[in-house]
Amino acid sequence: MATTMHSEGAIPTANGSASGRSRWKYMDTILSREGGHTDDDYDPGKTPIDNIEKSKVLVIGAGGLGCEILKNLALSGFKNIDVIDMDTIDVSNLNRQFLFREKDVGRAKASVAAEFVMQRVPSCKINAFVGKIQDKDEDYYMQFSIVICGLDSIEARRWINATLVGMVEMENPDSLKPLIDGGTEGFKGQSRVIFPTMTSCIECQLDMHAPRAAVPLCTLATIPRQPQHCIEWAHIIKWEEERKDIVLDTDDPEHITWLYQTALARAKEFNISGVTYSMTQGVVKNIIPAIASTNAIVAASCCNEAFKIVTSSAPFLGNPGQNNYMLYTGDSSIYTYTFEHQQKEDCPVCGNLPKDLSVNAESTLGELIESFAERPESQLKKPNVRTEEKTLYYSTPESIRQQTEPNLKRKLSEMLIDGEEMAVSDPAFAIDFRYKIRFA
Repeated sequence: MATTMHSEGAIPTANGSASGRSRWKYMDTILSREGGHTDDDYDPGKTPIDNIEKSKVLVIGAGGLGCEILKNLALSGFKNIDVIDMDTIDVSNLNRQFLFREKDVGRAKASVAAEFVMQRVPSCKINAFVGKIQDKDEDYYMQFSIVICGLDSIEARRWINATLVGMVEMENPDSLKPLIDGGTEGFKGQSRVIFPTMTSCIECQLDMHAPRAAVPLCTLATIPRQPQHCIEWAHIIKWEEERKDIVLDTDDPEHITWLYQTALARAKEFNISGVTYSMTQGVVKNIIPAIASTNAIVAASCCNEAFKIVTSSAPFLGNPGQNNYMLYTGDSSIYTYTFEHQQKEDCPVCGNLPKDLSVNAESTLGELIESFAERPESQLKKPNVRTEEKTLYYSTPESIRQQTEPNLKRKLSEMLIDGEEMAVSDPAFAIDFRYKIRFA
């Protein structure tokens, strides 16, 4: 039987042939030898390469970060990828989301991105899904080795984080799915690695995402001065007046279009210019304009962590007790910093203890509910409040809202006792925030 001769440093594929590996020669060089930081039991060569080829990766988001992440994964040897995104391509995307062309405007981002990458890297198979991450169940997420997020929405991050934490079964190690999250804001960005239940999760880190400053309702309702005021008026006031029975979905184009048209009419009434669909989307979703170079740097960091986790070729962020968070700032120079964000015992997702909540006993339930939107650890827009014994207030459905609305004017001391545990939920999240009331 003839034998196949391999050149020095070539790594055979599963069928014993080194042909077709030339594209990956630099990656093979890294994986075919031990490094200064590899573990003692690291097995260089075929094992880490097979791990890359066999690992199934989910990429959430096919926008500025998502395009970079998909490209990096494909060029790093990952062959089995799913991508989820519900948005369509807009002309404004073309300056930084490099997988898209003018002819693609109006098409689904996930589909176009998958087609482009597979055309350039035929050995990579990418399944595109157009829709929301909430449309998929736990069985779907259980099939992946790693989940990488390139999202522009805090709410979506919190949802996938809670889902992955809830999937973990102590007797089944395969149920733990590492979550790699990237985010950018102008010249700043971050990447972080989360091992659900083992390390700090996104909910633990929520206080690092300070809620945006609120515009006084009196300004919105009487004399708006900026186009953003008109959008917030449509978002906060007009939606509640005309569509209060519908939960606002900031990822639904029909909902954003309604807000845009309503805000535009308001702006014309006060001779304010500048209201656009893109601005409406940005204000409602709190989107900060993206910069291509920041996306590239943060996406590279995310994919580098995925590469290290799958191959064990180098220490990765997220090992329990070690650094799990990378911050990048590029305002005046290129600067990165890594640190360990510690897990919180009172985290509503991965913790076991309720969080102490200091309140004024003489304040009203309505004042408490309004404060949840500005609390860094919750940032809830439509909080529902209950104790073990009674329901204090529910924003939906309409029948319960009408029954509990009178409680908004009652003092907390009339409905709660010091040390009582209270659960707060929101239609946008599948978790309860547990608080232990402490009267100040």
